[in-house]
Amino acid sequence: MSDTPFGFGLPPEEPDDGDEGKKKDQQSGGGQGPANPFGFGPGGPGGDNPLAAMFGSLNPNDLGAAFQQLGQMLSYEGGPVNWDMAKQIARQTVSQGTPDGTKDASIGPAERTQVDEAVRLADLWLDDATSLPSGAGSAVAWSRAEWVEATLPVWKELVDPVAERVGAAMGDVLPEEMQAMAGPLLGMMRSMGGAMFGTQIGQAVGVLAGEVVGSTDIGLPLGPVGKAALLPLNIESFGKDLSVPQEEVRLYLALREAAHQRLFAHVPWLRSHLFGAVEGYARGIKVDTAKLEDVVGQFDPQNPEELQQALQQGMFQPEDTPEQKAALARLETALALVEGWVDAVVHSAAKPRLSSADALRETLRRRRATGGPAEQTFATLIGLELRPRRLRDASRLWASLTDARGVDGRDGLWAHPDMLPTASDLDDPDGFVHREQLDFSELDKMLGEAASGPSEKPNLTKDKPKDDEKGQAKGEEKGDDDK
Repeated sequence: MSDTPFGFGLPPEEPDDGDEGKKKDQQSGGGQGPANPFGFGPGGPGGDNPLAAMFGSLNPNDLGAAFQQLGQMLSYEGGPVNWDMAKQIARQTVSQGTPDGTKDASIGPAERTQVDEAVRLADLWLDDATSLPSGAGSAVAWSRAEWVEATLPVWKELVDPVAERVGAAMGDVLPEEMQAMAGPLLGMMRSMGGAMFGTQIGQAVGVLAGEVVGSTDIGLPLGPVGKAALLPLNIESFGKDLSVPQEEVRLYLALREAAHQRLFAHVPWLRSHLFGAVEGYARGIKVDTAKLEDVVGQFDPQNPEELQQALQQGMFQPEDTPEQKAALARLETALALVEGWVDAVVHSAAKPRLSSADALRETLRRRRATGGPAEQTFATLIGLELRPRRLRDASRLWASLTDARGVDGRDGLWAHPDMLPTASDLDDPDGFVHREQLDFSELDKMLGEAASGPSEKPNLTKDKPKDDEKGQAKGEEKGDDDK
């Protein structure tokens, strides 16, 4: 679990060369590397100025816009996250380009055609590798800015429960009789909290947009239902140093996107199961009330960035309770099973057809193991780190299940969450594979009889009188014997 689960890093240290160091940092704009996706704390945009992420370097020409944005921030009266600010900052981050100097670009007709053809072919290949039918009604090619626009609604669903819990805790630190008197102060704190989360999410999503290759990179369906999405610009960057033909890279990533789409489209409980685990985790968040009370007592309304600086210093920590551990374990295991299934199914489909299948598979596994911004963003948002060992174990388990039970038997485990392997089963995949399994043929027979309607019911009732008659006859015989 991340030590700073909500992205509030340690307060920046004073540079050795004093004011000159600050000037140099402002001129360089700070870093935006994957080690700190939210940009707060050391290495983030603005360095020692947490508002610099929103206001730039604060030169005299920008002061008017800066104060206008500060006024908008303090007047915000929406939910726990200022999503307008998040969207604005995400788009600003995207427009700055990635560290390698690649700038976002509009998608042309040729790229759209390439993506559409890749997804169509991927779906055709997957028909032989899984019993789940296609889940992609359409294929779309996105720019990085389009990815931001399309995924923000799902980020809202993921982050709002966490931010809501934190926001409620900020109001709970004052005694009830004082809350009415402190109404304006609490309102300002909520506005600052919404802006703080909006800034974090905006920078996180903006950084992610420069890395992801589709809508399911972190194992969750971030895009609209039924849309297989790929980002041609990021796919080109991903395959640049692989010595693999670009067409094969695109097709392999299309296989992964299409496989995710099948799973989320035809396992209706899966999405709510994953998002419910996030919400269950959020319910266990606690706040260092002593520290927050101290901040509230010393808060200067004329210097609102003090609150943001205080909130950076690890005030919000996950509560180490059995319930929260269970929520994280449930989420981690479910995500590992999703990614492991996709890995196994895609390898089965690609291995006979793509000469680079093994190399691309290993590249993606190493990408997960080293942890790009996608994994680190998720860890920072909800305190979850996907362990590569879990993903490899899950992939091996699904491959073994295919050998032992066939494609239908393997995919049939997605029928209900209670049928899936558990965390302990990932520790012993062979034990789960060779454990006595449910008779799926009997289950199918029962479901078929239930769905057949009343036409076959007479066969059941026809046999019943015979049993009753036999019982009655036996009773009569017994009665005669007793006599």
